[in-house]
Amino acid sequence: MTSMRRFTASVGSLVLTACASTPSGSYVVTAVDPSGAPVAGGMQMTAVGSGVYTVRNAVCSRHRQAVVTIRSQTTGKELEGESPYHCK
Repeated sequence: MTSMRRFTASVGSLVLTACASTPSGSYVVTAVDPSGAPVAGGMQMTAVGSGVYTVRNAVCSRHRQAVVTIRSQTTGKELEGESPYHCK
């Protein structure tokens, strides 16, 4: 197999993996500081699908030590593998 074919196969695998792990549905995003107090006055934000990453990153850019929780709006369950998220 040539280098180009291996590269194409690798990129294809990454794209498929990313698509499979992209969340779908509506989510409620909340955040607390290290002591457990809500940040931004306890504001709850909503996001649809992969928009949860934009909301989470926006919270983390303003509150560097926050812990972000992402819950399904319909079931109330946390988004597995993504929540809770500890900002860095």
